Amino acid sequence: VMVTNDNPRSENPYAIIAAIAEGMAREVTVETDRAKAIALAISQAGKGDVVLVAGKGHEDYQEIQGIRYPFSDAAWVQSALKKNVLNQKAQA
Repeated sequence: VMVTNDNPRSENPYAIIAAIAEGMAREVTVETDRAKAIALAISQAGKGDVVLVAGKGHEDYQEIQGIRYPFSDAAWVQSALKKNVLNQKAQA
């Protein structure tokens, strides 16, 4: 299980993640950078695994400390999947 940020806005992203992780029944991997978290989750997924990227939905930004940064879960997922396919081909 990977835990990352969604839109921490003015809240402390580490405090949000700690609160989420505290409620988990098992150990989690924490990556505060959402793009890195998506890439890491996809790269670690094995046959039969499911990667669920939840939280942003239709939003195309991530709000941190009052600033909206362009961010698309779909674009990062596509990028990570493409990179994984290329890595698998290179290893074959």
